Amino acid sequence: MQKKSEKEMSRRITALARHNKALAAKVQELQRRNEELLRKIEEYGKTIAGIKKPVKQDGKVQKHALLKFRMATVLYAEIRGFSNITKDNSAKDYMDDLDNLVSEYEVIAQKYNIKKVKTIGDTFMYAGGVPEKNSTNPVEVVMAAFEMMKCLERLKQKNERYKVWELRIGIHTGPVTAVISSKKQNIIEIKGDTVNVASRIGAACGAGKTGMSANTYEFVKEFFACDFNGKMPVRYISDLPMYYLTGIRPDISVNGEGTEPDGIFYTRLRLMQFTDIQEAVLDKMERELPRNLYYHNIKHTIDVVTEVELIGWAEGVSEKEILLLKAAALFHDSGHIESYEGHEEAGVRIARRYLKQYGYSEDELDEVENLILATRMPPEPKNLMEEIICDSDLDYLGRGDFIPVSNLLYNELKERNKIGSIDEWNRHQIRFINKHQYYTETARKLREVNKRKQIERLKKLTCSVQTGEGN
Repeated sequence: MQKKSEKEMSRRITALARHNKALAAKVQELQRRNEELLRKIEEYGKTIAGIKKPVKQDGKVQKHALLKFRMATVLYAEIRGFSNITKDNSAKDYMDDLDNLVSEYEVIAQKYNIKKVKTIGDTFMYAGGVPEKNSTNPVEVVMAAFEMMKCLERLKQKNERYKVWELRIGIHTGPVTAVISSKKQNIIEIKGDTVNVASRIGAACGAGKTGMSANTYEFVKEFFACDFNGKMPVRYISDLPMYYLTGIRPDISVNGEGTEPDGIFYTRLRLMQFTDIQEAVLDKMERELPRNLYYHNIKHTIDVVTEVELIGWAEGVSEKEILLLKAAALFHDSGHIESYEGHEEAGVRIARRYLKQYGYSEDELDEVENLILATRMPPEPKNLMEEIICDSDLDYLGRGDFIPVSNLLYNELKERNKIGSIDEWNRHQIRFINKHQYYTETARKLREVNKRKQIERLKKLTCSVQTGEGN
């Protein structure tokens, strides 16, 4: 496989460094949380910024929750056409057609996991990212809008009566306040500027057009082709840039036609979705990992997730392979929740439970399993993918912080009576590093020189113990 260019590699390393810094900050945030708050996060997700309280409806107090969501995507649509119905036409037939059209849209909404908020006459509203938070809701809502437009065009070709109907859609991404049914988790109502902007965009669109705000555009521009359509005045907000959806990006569509997403489209969507999986798994690990895991903790997991992506891109693997590598890295030490010995096998079981919920196929689950098991000691990788995760798992051997990280691993093993003195540990490390080899060309370039230096540093430490200087 052809290696990525140095410029592309540099760009990705810089982006990954920023990402790793953000994740490190998240680790500190997670550690500050108490068990009560973590239980709330488990139940509702981090979308909750408000608190439960009774909501009045028709003058009666209902058992609903009023919650705030930091990122939701609202789809506001108008179906116009009543003025086109003449006296010679049967109004009942047209209303039946309209009902059928709305039913078709319900199926599309369910396909993309977006929820109907309300339907009033010829207008209706859907929301993504509510009541369950997810990072993919802007793409899913825009994809739903794209299919809704195609659905109406398809019906027009089959039946002349549908030609009286015109659809226009407005989409905006931002915070919302939602009234949620506590029992069935149904959306009763959503409020806020996000709703107002979506409706303004929808009203400003031409017939057969899907308009979106700059907020939404920034989330979806890697997936969809869009045209800038100027700025729209919005009261109390100022002028907002608006974009028209023209189709799926040709480079990630079937036959380059921009009408059907291809495999790369869905892989990129799942890479975006990985953020949701990672958040859930890191929360679980923070709650359930033993507190005396000084090395095999969530910081190590974040390091390996970051490193497999960095080495993977440099080694020229595909986006699909990057996804599987990141999934395996995320779960490779999660098995410590269940046991210290054989934690890799336990991690496979946890990974299968989680990833099945996110639509991973059996073949993909098998690949993730092989990658996790490849991290067992001593490493014996059988292919490039396994080489990448093995190198990432032992990346610390060639890092500048090797000694403090090595000491963390020593303390972890010492508490489990798996090692003797620190001098014995340092000698063991010297033997291990002398035998160890990085498998990928990228890891050898990045870490091999520093790994040689670690041996000299360890030798000095063992000498200082022998002469009594370490006391």
